[in-house]
Amino acid sequence: METVASRQIIETGEATGFIPVDGGALKPITVIGTPEIRKTFDDKCIQQAINSRMAPGVTDLVLNPDAHCGYGAPVGCVLVSPTHIYPGPVGVDIKCSMSLLQLDLPESEINDKRLRRAVIDAILERTPTGAGKGQRHVPKGRFAGASLGRDVVTQGASESVCTRLGIPVEWASRCEDSRHTGHGAEGALENRLDRLMAEGFAGVFADKMGQLGSYGGGNHFGECEVVSVREGERARKAAEVFGLRDGHVAFLSHCGSRGWGAMLADKQFKTLQGKFREWGIPLPGRDRELVYAPLGTKEANDYIDDMSLGANFATVNHLLINALVLEAFQEVVPGVKGTLVYFISHNIARQEIVDNKPAWVHRKGATRAFPAGHHGLKGTPFYETGHPILLPGNPAAGSSVMVAEEGASLSRYSVNHGAGRRMSRTAASRSLDQKAIDQDLHERDILTNCRQYPIDEAPGAYKDFDEVLRSVERAGLASEVARLKARFVIKDGDKADD
Repeated sequence: METVASRQIIETGEATGFIPVDGGALKPITVIGTPEIRKTFDDKCIQQAINSRMAPGVTDLVLNPDAHCGYGAPVGCVLVSPTHIYPGPVGVDIKCSMSLLQLDLPESEINDKRLRRAVIDAILERTPTGAGKGQRHVPKGRFAGASLGRDVVTQGASESVCTRLGIPVEWASRCEDSRHTGHGAEGALENRLDRLMAEGFAGVFADKMGQLGSYGGGNHFGECEVVSVREGERARKAAEVFGLRDGHVAFLSHCGSRGWGAMLADKQFKTLQGKFREWGIPLPGRDRELVYAPLGTKEANDYIDDMSLGANFATVNHLLINALVLEAFQEVVPGVKGTLVYFISHNIARQEIVDNKPAWVHRKGATRAFPAGHHGLKGTPFYETGHPILLPGNPAAGSSVMVAEEGASLSRYSVNHGAGRRMSRTAASRSLDQKAIDQDLHERDILTNCRQYPIDEAPGAYKDFDEVLRSVERAGLASEVARLKARFVIKDGDKADD
């Protein structure tokens, strides 16, 4: 059924369209999605997109097919500004990300349910799940205290940090950004961290650093996959460069900066909201989550520094999780080897060249998508293919590894970060059938660490993943390299989201 929101979208192609803004006075909002997907955009999502597009300094706003209502800006949007920085279009979970670990283990080796259950147990002995949980809650973790934590948040995945945490140093080269340096001033992150510690963070810093190497709750997960490389020369070449192995086991992770990033984001929102009251200026769309700061101001520098401190934590968190997961597999299957395919964010602002000028590209529930030959990939292994795009779907439909096409310029070199919710957690809990969810996973031979799979995270709570991917491909943004088939899932029942 066509919605009021979907009628505002003017179709330009099978999976593309736009939304006029301010009577045509501003550049319209770019929309990616087939007609079926566009029906999933509700009125609040569209209004948030319009509010964000009309905010000061914003030059571009893109709605991806997974878009749905968020805080301030929709989850699944891209916001570009050459003059302002916006915390809302980054999100509360700074640098929430995806990573993929490829193992040299054939699919046949994990058909035994007892072996898979043993691997689940071995991972949980090293990698806790749930809000507030950290390495002190598991017997075989690697605890990082305040001293190492300081280097983690200021250096990111440096050689020193990786070595001390037992992370393969070469994995840093497989990160979208292995280190964030703040607003550019020398010693910016060290100075900012000192100020934060003096302002009350010192008492909880060690505890937050203890969450390195852990999953959160809600939509965060670890998932054992089997890789199925798509047919065709392009897909095979990309898979080879990415290090994907057809018919072999891989491990997909989704998490972010945990309690550390949430604390930084909360402080920034409160600080900027206080500044807006002090300055007496209106909020875009009267939305408290759409606060901003002009670049070059102290407020903007502080936000960029805080975002960087959170992002560095998230990077090392993912790398440590992968090191611990590999260790768990090796405990159960001695001799197995693993390599990192890629680590990529979907809640971050990055300075990129847009229309030949520097601008801050905010991706909230959106993933960078640089194609082959993009200047941003020079000096990386992916310059001739484009980098891996890691898109989580759901255990039933699987997940996807894609690669960008030249057409990604339409979306400011971005794609969706997954399927995107089609119903709220409350609606899912009220309308979905717990018994049917668990039975479906059983019939698909997908194990989980949960007694009952979280009903608000069930596949039915999300959009049709195949239709989402179809939108991306028909819009010419990216093509699929491999599909990932779930064999077991590690989740937590806590209520948390990006």
